[in-house]
Amino acid sequence: MNDEITIAVSKGRILEEALPLLERVDVRPLENPGTSRKLIFQTNHPGMKLIIIRAVDVPTYVLNGCADLGIAGKDVLMEYESDNLYEPLDLKIASCRLMSAGRKDTAGTGGRLRVATKYVTTTRNYFAEKGQQVEIIKLYGSMELAPALGLSDQIVDLVNTGNTLRANGLIPFENIAEISSRLIVNKAAMKMKQDIIKPFIKKLSEVIDR
Repeated sequence: MNDEITIAVSKGRILEEALPLLERVDVRPLENPGTSRKLIFQTNHPGMKLIIIRAVDVPTYVLNGCADLGIAGKDVLMEYESDNLYEPLDLKIASCRLMSAGRKDTAGTGGRLRVATKYVTTTRNYFAEKGQQVEIIKLYGSMELAPALGLSDQIVDLVNTGNTLRANGLIPFENIAEISSRLIVNKAAMKMKQDIIKPFIKKLSEVIDR
């Protein structure tokens, strides 16, 4: 049986907060991912390695078995909508909120809203549950520009402090979801490598919130 374990971790803030958490369960990369241009990192455990990839790609790598486990934001997992991944742990890191926002004068706007977002599926589902039709405009960044330049009435995006919204003349409207990073597991790996994966999950669960 292959007893090697590969963990896919999202780049950026999630990686920064995941590394100290992994260290608390004695998993440390042999090189610093923050200064290296590598994407694959061996760890202090010969049978365990980390791959550092874009957040949106983590579920794909795990689902297809290129990684056994992954660490990704709940926002990405909501958008991915797959029943073929286990999500055993809320790691309670990289927390923020997924919110709708816009200019103050569009808070109660009726009719068909134009909403700019990169979270197309989540946004469509959210407004559908409210019985409200929206035109979704997909953007990949600088979401706050869309209402300011008249491209959209509202946006749906991650909000941490709200400072970026305020700096661009926007206010938060509704909290769509509380977001944090989750551990995900490939279903086949959970079955074939459970002697390794289950103890690892147990160790992580014991250090969360300590």
